Amino acid sequence: MPHAIPFRNRAHEVSRIEAFSDVIFGFAISLLVVSLEAPKTYEQMMEMLHGFLPFAICFWLFIDIWFEHHHFFKRYALQDQPTMFLNTLLLFVILFYVYPLKYMFTLFTMGILGQRVELPAGGQTFLFTIYGIGVTAVFWILAALYHHAWKRRDDLQLNAVEIVDTRESIWDNFYMGIFGVVSIAIAHSPWPRFAGMVYFLIAIPKTLVPWMMGIKRRKREQEMLAAAEPA
Repeated sequence: MPHAIPFRNRAHEVSRIEAFSDVIFGFAISLLVVSLEAPKTYEQMMEMLHGFLPFAICFWLFIDIWFEHHHFFKRYALQDQPTMFLNTLLLFVILFYVYPLKYMFTLFTMGILGQRVELPAGGQTFLFTIYGIGVTAVFWILAALYHHAWKRRDDLQLNAVEIVDTRESIWDNFYMGIFGVVSIAIAHSPWPRFAGMVYFLIAIPKTLVPWMMGIKRRKREQEMLAAAEPA
């Protein structure tokens, strides 16, 4: 259902910070590619096909983060020092986690295909810890960006509906980051094998947050539309 009052975009041109960020996102995705050369043998072809599923999963994860990043700068057009610092931190985390992310999903797909994966003692705990730190860092940085925009709501002249949308983005990314913390805690418990399953519960806040904030948004829309009607 389309919103009665859409979020106003304050950026109409691509800024230098967005252009630089797009280069980093593109470079990160290019690092996910199995090989930069076309396969020349059957074995190389099979190796490339085995890496397709991990590549596809990681590709869509990066694209999802890029869309969130794009929407933020399109909506708020912020280029102040806190925004630049948080954006730089986000790009650093993304570049650092390219290979750990691909390795994690390579192991995941190998397990789905029934291939036995041998890890050293404590390896599972270490991998889930590294992955959890990355998940928490990415989504809490995004939450911090939206929180900064919310703090500058008067300067940006956000209306009541846009404030609700901004708060929804804050809570959505905050709860996403919590799952990384929970996964790390489970990884260091006596049941580390369940540390990955917790991410399936992401569907809960992904459903509840939009639903709850949607109720508030519709209420603010009605108030704004009523106020705009001629007396």
